[in-house]
Amino acid sequence: MTVPLQAEALDISFKLVPAIIVFLMMASFLVIGYVFKVADTEGMWVAGRGIGNIENGMAIGANWMSAASYLGLAGLVALSGFYGLAFIVGWTTGYFILLIFLAAQMRRFGKYTAPDFVGDRFNSPTARALAAFTTLLIAYVYSVGQARGMGLVGQYVFGLDIIPMIVVMMTITVGYLALSGMLGATKNMAVQYTILIIAFLAGVYVVGFSQGYSTILPQVEYGALIADLGREFSAPFVNQPFYLWIATAFSLIVGTCGLPHVLVRFYTVRSERVARWSCVWGLFFILLLYWASPAMAAFGVDLFQATTGASAYAAEGGMSGAEGDVIVVLAAQFANLPTWFVGLVAAGAMAAAIATTAGLFITASSAVAHDIYTELINPDATQRQQVLIGRGTIIGMGALVTVTAFNPPALIGELVAYAFSLAGTVLFPMFFLGLWWENTNRQGALAGMVLGLLIWITSIINSVLPNYIGALGAAAGESGALVPIYAQYVPPIGAALIGTPVVFVVTIAVSLATPEPPLETKKMVRQCHSPEPMGQQETAADVVGDSTSGGTPADD
Repeated sequence: MTVPLQAEALDISFKLVPAIIVFLMMASFLVIGYVFKVADTEGMWVAGRGIGNIENGMAIGANWMSAASYLGLAGLVALSGFYGLAFIVGWTTGYFILLIFLAAQMRRFGKYTAPDFVGDRFNSPTARALAAFTTLLIAYVYSVGQARGMGLVGQYVFGLDIIPMIVVMMTITVGYLALSGMLGATKNMAVQYTILIIAFLAGVYVVGFSQGYSTILPQVEYGALIADLGREFSAPFVNQPFYLWIATAFSLIVGTCGLPHVLVRFYTVRSERVARWSCVWGLFFILLLYWASPAMAAFGVDLFQATTGASAYAAEGGMSGAEGDVIVVLAAQFANLPTWFVGLVAAGAMAAAIATTAGLFITASSAVAHDIYTELINPDATQRQQVLIGRGTIIGMGALVTVTAFNPPALIGELVAYAFSLAGTVLFPMFFLGLWWENTNRQGALAGMVLGLLIWITSIINSVLPNYIGALGAAAGESGALVPIYAQYVPPIGAALIGTPVVFVVTIAVSLATPEPPLETKKMVRQCHSPEPMGQQETAADVVGDSTSGGTPADD
């Protein structure tokens, strides 16, 4: 068994005050989950469609800003230099596409899950199954990074090895999710966002001020360090082809618009107007952390050098990947700040990881219980049976993610980027074409999704699995990839740059060559763009159904 990477520079010991902070935080999550526990599918999957725009914006922020944002983003900038900025560009730009093209339209379509949309829009159980499988795959890959972040932070607070910390933190997370469903998860996300943003901004401001890096605006003032740290940030980027930067940023942009646990947030709100405003609020809440992440990376790199005497540049034997993943906590530790304060920064990272894991696991559970079990296996399933299946999925997914996180294949941020690449290649074209081109049909969707899955899976087999499977590793040789040219142009982290346009073209071509979808389906698409307001529990299918008794769908 491979020994998991350890963050050697991290002060791994039991710390009473930080432990109390984390304990109280985790206990509050369990209490909130219990208070808002659900027993029906409406509360389990979409929180009763009653969430307001600011609360949903906070939930979007917490759901979005995972360990990959709180820890991994600064770590990627610290270890990868200017290449890491592709993540900031990609993870924010995608929200503008969501705001303009998808948020309100998704709310008007009004289903429970992303696979629900795919299955009903394209009139295909097979398409629903493919979307559900992709959703599970995204949740699994994405969650491994979150579990890893929980374990690394838990090491600092409790002084235990990373493996038992991953087990303990994931057990608590799975416990409150299985109890509360989407309603309790949403209420918790608002609390989790408050914790993580206060902790992160406090860390940036206090580290910057105490070390003389900044005064009132560290998000800008850290630029003074670039003259001294220029090589630290440029050297890793010199070794990366510019194509990879473009591919990464593009994959993260379209991946943002294809993530099921992000899009489901627009099903939980009262109306399409609230969906738009919650997207705006969510982007604002995300901005508060993303604007400060490069500053924390610069502070951490400079303090790492001053404290350890080693270059942070990993190619020269400096900072390890595990240390890069906790650079936010290390910066506060190296600044000799009080232990309780470093513990607060660490607690913020844990809140971020748990919030995103919540959204992912709820999405995965709905994909299994609603889209696979109820829609494809047992159409007569009761609400109680669906909730039980959903809770069982959360527990099973938690166990699988926990084991994988013991020895993950990449940095936290890179792991998450794999999931974005998958979402952008397979699901984003279906969401966009499904909402904006009424002639997209079942055959086109199936062809596009199958091709998208093949492109992403082959990129993983080609470049990632050789690190785990001896026979593949031997075949790959020093290049690390079975087919080096494929790895160069279709890297797992940026496969969507090639994959997404190809899927668009194939989906459109097959749709044009095959019969148009039914008129009722076209009417639902038109209804998604109607200026007429809809009821809180009303969907496009409801309006189209009512049209048979005298109503008229939009633009019909």
